[in-house]
Amino acid sequence: MSLTRNAGATAARAANSRWLELLTRAGFVGYGILHLLFAWLALQIAFGHSGEEGNQNGALRTLGAQPLGKFLLVAIAIGLFAMAIWQAFEAAIGHRGLRGRDRLFERIASVLRTVVFGWLAWTAVKVFQDASANAADQQQALTAKLMAGTGGRWVVGLAGLVLAAVGVGMIGYGLKKKFERNLKIGQLTPRAHTLARRLGMAGYAARGAVFAIAGLLIVVAAVKYDPAKARGLDAALRTLRDQSYGPVLLTLAALGIAAFGIYCFLQSRYRRV
Repeated sequence: MSLTRNAGATAARAANSRWLELLTRAGFVGYGILHLLFAWLALQIAFGHSGEEGNQNGALRTLGAQPLGKFLLVAIAIGLFAMAIWQAFEAAIGHRGLRGRDRLFERIASVLRTVVFGWLAWTAVKVFQDASANAADQQQALTAKLMAGTGGRWVVGLAGLVLAAVGVGMIGYGLKKKFERNLKIGQLTPRAHTLARRLGMAGYAARGAVFAIAGLLIVVAAVKYDPAKARGLDAALRTLRDQSYGPVLLTLAALGIAAFGIYCFLQSRYRRV
């Protein structure tokens, strides 16, 4: 019991590191830039002008090709690694202001965020090294390999359902304004609070919709034995574009993703870290 308490106290001290907080807040700025670039790629796809893949990997490659792009990739990678560490602490010992199912949900969400931030940080490093392959192609190849094995189609289908569920959950998280409990509401002016609420609702709903579509496409890939449909967010955006009023719908999705990027800038100052 004593060892457990000591480990918990050590983890708490590490989680309260001032340097970790500063790097995490800087990470939110980088995360916001990433989503603004993602939104720009979505707009390009909406009107058929983009040869780059429509996901965070494509956004990082777009950033790396700009003046000072390499420097920004390193800065964003450091910030994202800090965010991953912060969320790992949150999953282990955080969200103490919540109880029961609410705390369990937030801790599970922190586990997912740890994986996402860590993966994005590593992707930024690979892009910096010019070693980042097309993520959509990689996902398609992995899906084909899994489906070639015994029970592989069930694994792929289950993964698609999980991703779709995450997307639906993200939509609900945004529309119910649950993200507000992670903000320092008392430090926000009424106007800033209204802005944060609107940006958060639009941003989480748009991201959730894109994730849900990507998950459903993976399920379709498993059912039809067609790995070409399992290309993640890029496939979701292009599928949305090809529907009736697709460019309009994809433009709205891009605006929502951009709203989330701006919301990240607000989080860099007002998020509880």
